[in-house]
Formats: sequence, structure tokens, C-alpha cells
Amino acid sequence: MFTIDLNADAGESFGHWQVADEAALFPQLSSVNLACGFHAGDPLTMQRSVALAKRLGVAIGAHPGFDDKPGFGRRDIAATGEQIFTDTLYQLGALQAFLKGEGLPMHHVKAHGALYLKMMKDEETARAFSEAVATFNQKLALVVLAGKGGELMQKVGQELGLRVVSEAFPDRAYLANGQLAPRSLPGSVLDEPELIAQRAVMLAKGEAITALDGGEVSVRAETLCLHGDNPHAPKTAAAVRQALEAASIRIQAF
Repeated sequence: MFTIDLNADAGESFGHWQVADEAALFPQLSSVNLACGFHAGDPLTMQRSVALAKRLGVAIGAHPGFDDKPGFGRRDIAATGEQIFTDTLYQLGALQAFLKGEGLPMHHVKAHGALYLKMMKDEETARAFSEAVATFNQKLALVVLAGKGGELMQKVGQELGLRVVSEAFPDRAYLANGQLAPRSLPGSVLDEPELIAQRAVMLAKGEAITALDGGEVSVRAETLCLHGDNPHAPKTAAAVRQALEAASIRIQAF
């Protein structure tokens, strides 16, 4: 039987701005990546998301990003390696406070948005982020992009002795060279639950999927990510879970 982790980026509400229906989303998942207050989220959101995940038995990871709420952390911010290190360490500490209150461990760490993308091509950024994770807790798993583009993230994490977990995105298009299709390209973000569910099964089995620029691409991953800020996220997650289970694929936190 195939086994796959199903995660989502979450905890991204802020004040009266509610991004996702987490009560409907979380039951479909085996792990979540919670925003730590920089690109999204706030203390009350973190507390509520942690408590909900605990109640449902969902593993909790940290999702640090650039300090950029107006841009939802998806804009590249000029920051030195020292700033990235300290900002990441700060965010991990913020989420850890709420996990400690619930008697829970932090399961993994995954960078958000532009920071995640910058780690794919800039070694100083990848190393500063990974060093912050290793400094905080050497036993934490570091989630990185599977396939083309994730090699630098993987190399740096492994050099620092971290467990590296590869991730694929059923709700994002890929290019034939194995890279994620940039969000600037039409069709790069998928929003049809049935199509996303079909791709999730194929990715979980290591089968080739259709590339946005033609041809096929194979991506091997240990976890599949769904974006929680998609308005159809709960419906999509339910469709993905149903499709995975129908294909005899067990959903379990890595």
C-alpha cells in the first residue's frame, strides 16, 4: 500500500480577515503548516488553529515567511542571511509557545511563499533558514520542494543534519523540466477539485502528470500540499482524500 502525507498551509487568517474554514479543512489532512504571524496569522489565530489540529490529531508544522502581510509573503523581500535567520527563529518561537500550551511537539518546518522560492536559488537564504531550524531543534523535519528546483534546499538541509522531506503540489501546475510553473503563467494555479484529486493520486504513486508547457513530468514526494487560501480548499481537500483512499493510498503524517 502507498502512504502519503496530506498537508495544507493554514493559520493564515488575521483579525476579522478569515482565509479558510479550518473546521472543514483540517479533518481531511494529516498535517498542517501554520503561519507564524509574519506573512499572515496572529496570536489568536495560532491558538485556535493549534487547538483545532490537536483535537483532530493533525500534526503541526511551522510555516515562517517574509514579514509581508500586505503581499501575503509572496513578494521577494531584500533581507540578509542574518535577518532571515533571526526572523525564522523568532517565528518558530512564537508558534512553539502555543504548542507548549497544548502539550504538543512541533512536527516540521516549511518556508512560505517567496521565502520558499528564494531558498530554491539562493544558498545564503537556504542556509540561513535551515540553520535557524537546526538551531531551534535539530530533530525537526525540513519540508522542501520535490524534483527540479528543490535540489539546493535539500542539499543545505542535509548538510546541517536535518531530515529533509520532499513535497509536491497537486493544485499547482508543473513545467516539463520538473519545476513549478510560475504563478504569472495562466493555468499555473488549479482550482478544480476533481482534477486536483486525480493529480494527487498520480503524484502519490509517482506517476507522470501533464506539464503546463506540454509533455509529462514525474515528481516523487513524501507529502502533498494543498493551499489553504484557496476559497475551495475544504472541498478540494475532501475530494483529494476521497480519491487517495479509493486508490488504497493511506494518508498519514510523515
